[in-house]
Formats: sequence, C-alpha cells, structure tokens
Amino acid sequence: MFHAPLACPPAPEDLAPAPSRCPIDQESAWRSPGGAAHGVVPVSRWTRRAGAPCAVAHPGNDAHHCIAMSLKCTSLTFTHASRVVVSGRVTAGVVQVTAPRVAVRATFDAPSDVLHLYASQAVLAECYQDLFGHAHAGDIVLGDPRLVQDGALERLGQALAVAQTRDGGAGRIFTDSVSLAIVSRLVARHFQQAAPRGRNMTALPTWRLRRATDYIDAHLSEAIGLADIADSAGLTRMHFAAQFRLATGLRPHEYLLRRRIERAQVLLGASGQTMLDVALGCGFRSQSHFTTVFKRFVGETPYNWKVKSGLERKAA
Repeated sequence: MFHAPLACPPAPEDLAPAPSRCPIDQESAWRSPGGAAHGVVPVSRWTRRAGAPCAVAHPGNDAHHCIAMSLKCTSLTFTHASRVVVSGRVTAGVVQVTAPRVAVRATFDAPSDVLHLYASQAVLAECYQDLFGHAHAGDIVLGDPRLVQDGALERLGQALAVAQTRDGGAGRIFTDSVSLAIVSRLVARHFQQAAPRGRNMTALPTWRLRRATDYIDAHLSEAIGLADIADSAGLTRMHFAAQFRLATGLRPHEYLLRRRIERAQVLLGASGQTMLDVALGCGFRSQSHFTTVFKRFVGETPYNWKVKSGLERKAA
C-alpha cells in the first residue's frame, strides 16, 4: 500500500507531462505514484522547475522500499527517521534507498528531478535468488539510507528518464526490465558490501563533509589536491579519502571533477566566455583536457552541449 505524502506537493506549473501511454507516472506529490501504480516495479517521477524552497514529507510505504534516483543536481536537506542524511548539494546520479515504514522529510532549495522506484519484498527476493542461486531466509531490508553513487545505476536511471521524455512508446516491458536491473544491482551491492562495512570505518560526518565540499566549491579554478581537501576537513589523506567515499559514494577526485563540470555547464549556458576561458576558470589545465572530461561526464562535447542548450532555451 502506498501512503499519501504529508506536505507541500509541487505546484502544477512544476510538473512536466509524460508522453501518452508512458509507464512512468508523473507525481503530483512527492513519493506518491498515485492510483495508477503499475508494473513489476512501479516507477514515478517528481519534478520541480521552481527554485523556491519546498518542504515535503512522507510517512513511509507499508511494504515497499522507495528507491530515489536524482536526475539532476540539486540542493536539499534530507531527513531519514529523524536523522539528517543530506544537507547541501547533491550531484546528478546519486541514489537513496528508504526501507518500508520509515518516515522521511526533505526541503528542496533548488529545482529538482527525481525518479522513484517502489520495490516490493517479492521483487527483492526474486532478485536475490537470481543473483545467488538460493532463496533468502526472511525479509530483505536495504536499511542503509546513505547516498549511493554507482555508474551502472546512474546509466540505468538515465535510460528510464530518456524512455519517458523521448520515447513514450518504449513500453512497460522496457521499464520493467530496467527497473528490475536497478533493484538487482542494489541487492547485489547490499550483500556484497555487508562484510567490509562490518569494520570500524565510518562515513565522513556531515559537518566535515560540508567543510570539504565548501572548500572544493571555493577553489574549483585552482590546482587543489587530496591533501588540501583533507586538510579542510581536519583529517589525514588516508582517513579522509575512505570516509569521503563512504559518505558520498565517490572518490574525492571524481567529486571534484563532477563539480568542475557542473560549474562549466553554468558558465557555458550563461556567459560569453570562450571555451578556453571556461576550461581554465574551472580548473582544467587545457581546453583538450576539459573537452575529454566533459564528454566523459555529460556524453557530448562542451560545444555540442552549449549549442543544444541554447536551442532549448530559445524554444522554451
């Protein structure tokens, strides 16, 4: 059973209509697929174009894990069972899993676009048996609320989003297949990483993480290294790198590159700077280095992305 959210649904002008016959519902309220929940793993999409802060809450689903996949960078405070899990900027591609009957709250401070997948116990059990060749004893609970950054999950989420926005006729079979792949990946990660997590290593505390990410944002144009970032958080390089990855799912260097690309996208879309100026202003040693990294993260060259973005703004 799906519970209704407690607060602040997005305004109607924030909602992007889904193509006809698309098996992904557009949510009118956060984490609520409405009465049309369907598919092996129901999928819905919550989109806010407005930048004004919006507070939302949900008491938790009775029997479904809620898998949230961020499709764009945003800024929010996210509380899971009265514990603040996120406070600040979230990059595109991150995933967060909420177990059944866990209350969550969030305040979004920027536009956001999130896919929500609802995985039943039967689906989790099916994925486990397919992965490991035997049934799991008892219920499967993916209880770690921390953000996950996984390249395979990010690509699968993008496939679902593209199917909705560009090809509504992709159909439910496609959506079910990709959704099952996402759930299977999360089940595999949960059981394969259970043993290493039993050690004493803990994730970077929120206040140290904020210091590190603030330092990165303030020095994006400079040649900063791991030691500089670790020092900003008051830790040695060895301890910082491991704890940062546990907290964000990313190595510090990869996070730095992502932030530089995000800054570059802002500059490319809003300024008259040359490509070289943008590259150097975002900390890349040359335009060719910038182009290589940009294409790896975005999927196309900075020039092509800028041209497409300009056309989309003119059409809006």
